[in-house]
Amino acid sequence: MNNVLELNDVHKSFGKIEIIKGISFEVKEGEVYGFLGPNGSGKTTTIRMIVGLIKPNSGNIRINGYDVQKQFVKAVSSVGCIVENPDMYLDFTGRENLNIFAKLYGNVDSKRIDEVVEIIGLKDRIDDKVKKYSLGMKQRLGLGQALLPKPKLLILDEPTNGLDPLGIIDFRNIVKNLAKECNTAVFVSSHILSEIEQLCDKVAFIDNGLIKSIEKINGLSSNSTEKIILKIHEIEKAKQLLGEVSFVKKVEEKEGSLIITADKDCYSMLITILSAKGIQILDINRIHQNLEDRFMEISGGGKHSEFV
Repeated sequence: MNNVLELNDVHKSFGKIEIIKGISFEVKEGEVYGFLGPNGSGKTTTIRMIVGLIKPNSGNIRINGYDVQKQFVKAVSSVGCIVENPDMYLDFTGRENLNIFAKLYGNVDSKRIDEVVEIIGLKDRIDDKVKKYSLGMKQRLGLGQALLPKPKLLILDEPTNGLDPLGIIDFRNIVKNLAKECNTAVFVSSHILSEIEQLCDKVAFIDNGLIKSIEKINGLSSNSTEKIILKIHEIEKAKQLLGEVSFVKKVEEKEGSLIITADKDCYSMLITILSAKGIQILDINRIHQNLEDRFMEISGGGKHSEFV
């Protein structure tokens, strides 16, 4: 698959404060790419640079091979963007709103408008006034506006903000089908970790202006290590023993239990070693890691309470 969005060693400072400290990543066609970061991490600044609202101090950003700074018009001509609750004319119908945006783009015909209406699932309500729409319907119409020029890159900033669970599911399905059927690259930021986990193929974790990790969503549970929670009476004896075992990477004590980070598939060996030393195991379980677990691990174990 070809790269649609590429960031290469991008830096951005405001005055003497360096916000973005040399980040690099790429988003491929047909890929839904998540962008996660705690409050003040540089996530919003990155998005603003991608769409050309602010300039990086160094490094380059390319969309479909075009440099955003040097070839701005060509670069952004293939970009669709929806930020939280998109603006629209409430006293106009959904179709009239799409017609207005189609004229702004200049190369969108009525056939494309009909295609977009089908994609966003508003065929039965497109000729109703927008003020009669639910929030979920307005969000779908906003997505439709972004899709009119057949963008190669779709940027979604908090796209499900304020939606109810059913609206989130509908929106998610539309985006996933769009990436799969139209081969559109989707770059999405959200503070809802569970939504990113269900929507995206890959996720980049940004913190303090640096990309800490880029991981495939389906690979979170297939890392080379796993975590195990162990309940025993002889905690100090077990900690000393496990500290000398090669496949055990880390041992932490938490609320009367041991949290063990060990090489994958060493679960049974761990039980054998403890039993051989006469340490009675009261309970032992694998901790199945999800996106939230991984985020907390990367961002410092919960020191951040908000995302941007």
